[in-house]
Amino acid sequence: MPTMRAIGSYQGLPVDDRESLLNIEVPVPELRPHDILVRVQAVSVNPADVKVRAGLESSRTPRILGFDAAGRVEAIGSEVTTLAVGDEVYYAGDITRAGSNAEFQAVDERLVARKPVSLSYAEAAALPLTAITAWETLFEHFRLTSESTGPLLVMGGAGGVGSMAVQLAKALTAVPVLASASRPESRKWIEELGADAVVDHHDLLTTTRAVAPDGVAYVLSPFTRGNIEAYAEILRPFGHITAIDEPEGLELLPLKSKSISWHWEFMFTRSMHQTADMIEQKRLLERVSGLIDEKRITTTVTRVIDDFSAAGIREAHRLVETGHVTGKVVVSR
Repeated sequence: MPTMRAIGSYQGLPVDDRESLLNIEVPVPELRPHDILVRVQAVSVNPADVKVRAGLESSRTPRILGFDAAGRVEAIGSEVTTLAVGDEVYYAGDITRAGSNAEFQAVDERLVARKPVSLSYAEAAALPLTAITAWETLFEHFRLTSESTGPLLVMGGAGGVGSMAVQLAKALTAVPVLASASRPESRKWIEELGADAVVDHHDLLTTTRAVAPDGVAYVLSPFTRGNIEAYAEILRPFGHITAIDEPEGLELLPLKSKSISWHWEFMFTRSMHQTADMIEQKRLLERVSGLIDEKRITTTVTRVIDDFSAAGIREAHRLVETGHVTGKVVVSR
């Protein structure tokens, strides 16, 4: 059986521990009928990668982590119809299967799109998970259109999801876009991406009211803990919140008097549950590719580590764990 190089974890350990991520040799994955085999050229590291790594239980079998990836199709399954050998692709994968931190990865074609032709592999790898999360939030949960009035508040605007949500909302809707940031470099980043106003999450009520005195209609929340009462104050009646985190002991009662709707966003729902509309992730990534190539939005990569090894992946995890990364960290071959 042919083998490949990969980066794996046997247990959840601090990122500074060399055993937290190791160079390993494993079999090349076998393809299911709808799978493609991708030669991975670049991956990005998300807070989700860090969370999964830190929470791993001890096992004799290594877990290959990694979601975002860009690469080239090397082989296709017996029922693949949308992609061909040689296609350059990008995707965010499936949390229930072996990840992208490897030489090759098997992934369902319905989750994969051709990467933007104007981007390198590293630039493309920064996009899928955050683009899917932002897209599903804006256009499936909030159901924003060109006629929506907003305003929209994107918390954590300089992060990976926030950076994509700001751009997609500006490119495809007419809603005023507010984004939260506190550091000067973060404020500058999201202003350059097109945010109409920047608020400070350390003083959310005052700074939001200053730019949206009538309140906001939508909130994208990656950092929900301690913010529910503030959201209840700044949201208009019948407003909407989509959360992408999962704080313990969440109390939503303050939202009731305004009939505020609560949504969860988990971009792995379609692949985890093999939903009938799985191919929607391919379609939205194709839309994102078009927007990139039309120069209506841009990649969010801010740091590329040219070391596709355990050491390089560990460094990317370390940077993301600080919580101070603007944009995305990518590891490239």
